[in-house]
Amino acid sequence: MMTRIALILGFLLLTVNVSAQSNNPIEPPKKANARTTATPVPVGEPFDGATLEKMAAHCVTLETELGPIEIAIMPENAREAARNFLNLSATGALDTTTFSRVVKGFVIQGGNLQTSEKWSEALAKRMAQKLPDEPGLVKHVRGIVSMARTDEPNSATTHFFILAGPGPHLDSTFAAFGTVTKGMEVVDAINQAPGENEKPEKPVKINRALVNPCKQ
Repeated sequence: MMTRIALILGFLLLTVNVSAQSNNPIEPPKKANARTTATPVPVGEPFDGATLEKMAAHCVTLETELGPIEIAIMPENAREAARNFLNLSATGALDTTTFSRVVKGFVIQGGNLQTSEKWSEALAKRMAQKLPDEPGLVKHVRGIVSMARTDEPNSATTHFFILAGPGPHLDSTFAAFGTVTKGMEVVDAINQAPGENEKPEKPVKINRALVNPCKQ
């Protein structure tokens, strides 16, 4: 009789113990090599690594306060300058920047990211990237889009200019990478706006830059 009672008590104790354990949350086993934070993967710009054919198939529209300026890209003349301009346009870096330098009858100059309403550390770093010199065979005539730079070699960054008049002294020195296909009247309006010492009285803003396949 005592043995039977002992067996029953042992069974009850075992049942209570199992029930108590089932009420405790069970944590899943942790992986020995589990990482607490994910390693960010570097992301390039849209036209990094793009072929000449791909770049040439895309055109840029600068939607300015005075109207649109449409630009065809000529990467075969200045590959990295063309890539740079397409990337600046496609990523929104040129949005809200202004044409901050104007030489009457000669050029309008944009691409100064410091004039952006979205000026940030990221834009400052982007503006610090230098491009190789790419003097090509394209003549600097009215409507050509080319990279601005200092007298130092390989000093072009994000500044570009559009010729409102001829600039033969720029040939074989500056990297011409595009040409205006529509909107030269807008270029002229920006070029002739009031200003002093190459500084426009009211710099014209690029509301946004758009990259799209060129119209056939």
